[in-house]
Parts: sequence; C-alpha cells; structure tokens
Amino acid sequence: MDLYKTGIVLKPKGLKGEVKVMPVTDYPERFLSRKAYYVGKTDGDAVLRSVVRASLAKGFAWLFFEGIESREEAEAICGMNLYIGEKELQTMPDGRAYLHELTGLRVIDGSGAEAGVVTDVLSMPAHEVYEVTISDGRIVLIPAIEEFIEAIDTRRGMMVVPRFEEFL
Repeated sequence: MDLYKTGIVLKPKGLKGEVKVMPVTDYPERFLSRKAYYVGKTDGDAVLRSVVRASLAKGFAWLFFEGIESREEAEAICGMNLYIGEKELQTMPDGRAYLHELTGLRVIDGSGAEAGVVTDVLSMPAHEVYEVTISDGRIVLIPAIEEFIEAIDTRRGMMVVPRFEEFL
C-alpha cells in the first residue's frame, strides 16, 4: 500500500499523551475528521493508530492517539511522521497536484523537445524546486514558480519549461 506523509509529530503536550503535529498538507482541517493515521519514521515501518481526539490551533494539529496515554508514550513517537493511504487523499482542484504526482513527469523545453524527467521535488525556504535529470545523467534544479513553469499536465505526464536552457 502506498502511504503519503501528511504530518510530523513534534512534541508532547501535557501529561496525558497529547502530541503537537506540524501538518504537511494544504488541507490541515482534515486533521479534525480523520480517524486514523499510519505512524512511523518511514512509510515502511508505520503502524496504524486510531485518533481519539483532534484539534487545530495556531497552524498545528493536536492529537490524542489510542494507546498513548502518558507523556512518556507521547515522547516515544516524537519525530515520527503521520501517513495516510491513497484513498484518503483529497481530490485536487484543477491546476494543483500532489508532490508524488510530479515525480516522473517529462520536462518539455521551449522548442517542444523532451529535456529530462522530474526526479524529486525539494523543499527550500522560499519555494519548492524541481530536480530534473537530463539524458546525460546531470541534475538540473528548476524553481517551482510561474516565471519558469508554463504548464504542468499530470494527465499527459509533462511539465513545460520554456526557458529550460537557462538552467544548463
């Protein structure tokens, strides 16, 4: 089963097992309705945990998980990630895509030729950056901003970067 990261457990709050979570999503309100998360350092070691209670405040989610009832038990999951399954993903509106949908897109340059393939999306302080691997194996980094990206079409599996040669 493919799992997708939606939050990071930061620290415990209080003595009864509540944890502070940094949402890694454009839809933090979903923390209020979701009943379970896979919790683990990686998606490969994550285990399903039921949510007992959830709230949102100041940009963070605050969660109580079933079976975590003390500060010490809450501390044991700090630094772990929260994952959801693909069927839990919210449908994206037109013009938006999940990060995992961008990996593997063919990059088309200004002449219409295939310039490379998106191999990763890196999170930088100002904005994301697309890592593109070109045919000779070199890596090219393209800022994920409208000035450089003309179009992204996940259905056709392509990203149009008219000024691609500027990054070589």
